[in-house]
Amino acid sequence: MLDYIIVGSGLAGIALCEKLLNSNKTFIVFNHEQQNSSKIAAGLYNPVILKRFSHVWHAKEQYELLSVFYQTIEQKLNIKLDYQLPIYRKLFSIEEQNNWFAATDNPKINAFLSNNIIYKEYQYLHAQYGYGAVNSTGYIDTNLLLSEYKKYLQHINCLENQTFDYNLLTCTNNQVQYKSYMAKNIIFAEGYGIKQNPLFNYLPVDGTKGEILTIKAPELMVHEIINSSLYLIPLGNHLYKVGATYNWEDKTDHPTAAGQQELIENLNKLITCDFEIIEHKAGIRPTVKDRRPLVGTHPKHKRYHILNGLGTRGVMLAPEMAQFLIHSIENGIELDPHININRYDTLHLSSSDCT
Repeated sequence: MLDYIIVGSGLAGIALCEKLLNSNKTFIVFNHEQQNSSKIAAGLYNPVILKRFSHVWHAKEQYELLSVFYQTIEQKLNIKLDYQLPIYRKLFSIEEQNNWFAATDNPKINAFLSNNIIYKEYQYLHAQYGYGAVNSTGYIDTNLLLSEYKKYLQHINCLENQTFDYNLLTCTNNQVQYKSYMAKNIIFAEGYGIKQNPLFNYLPVDGTKGEILTIKAPELMVHEIINSSLYLIPLGNHLYKVGATYNWEDKTDHPTAAGQQELIENLNKLITCDFEIIEHKAGIRPTVKDRRPLVGTHPKHKRYHILNGLGTRGVMLAPEMAQFLIHSIENGIELDPHININRYDTLHLSSSDCT
């Protein structure tokens, strides 16, 4: 009998795998890719909310864990994932400059912020009021991570490339069973696919569609991540990732002409050189109204667990949330009430339990 079945092989699923491997636990992963937002994630990690110049919850702890987590995978898979680049937040007024200086006095985030306004002249990118620079930032190559980690899971015989059928899952007080697999616990990490999960679809996941572009702009010559009305991430070889849109109505993962047009219009407000669109992708982010992850154990089925709701900060959140969940299951350590799914009303749930 296995220790765990994991449903989902995105960022949350990978973080769970790493934690279980480090704990000498056995598992099988179902590559359940319905509405997998990890496939289109920009991979940005940033400890500061740049719209309001405020701190990200648990930012310091997440950043410290993030560095070790991705370095370990890089070494194991012999690939490059972590690109450490400063983020330049374009400032639009004297008032924003003053807000930036005020933020540098905030003890929760001042370690991450430059004390001075950066006036850097790019030929095709202008900022009259300069930039605020954020340190301890960068991006993870999520596409490479997802593809190479799946190969690794296949190599160690821990991956099933098939969609998970919830109707075939059974549970007793001692174990769960899915087809021929028996395990002590099952963890659902299927992103927006939670909406089809009859066990956890009561949780308030409100998927937000995001679309991103990859462009080629040989004249641009920008080597920092630019944050404005969108983000501009240099990938090398004159390629840049541009995003992202936010659509709360469309729940499909298909790129749209409207989404592309929105990105192009905002990009043309930021840069003045020509560019070519190389790729256009879309996905549904699993977002939660209170902007906190969904972590914990089903209120009636004690062998069913969830790791979801990572939203736009998956590369930062996933390692810490996976650690919290496994410690809760294995050691009975109480979850932070800000992330525990028991913060939501469960009165309407069936009183049935594992038999």
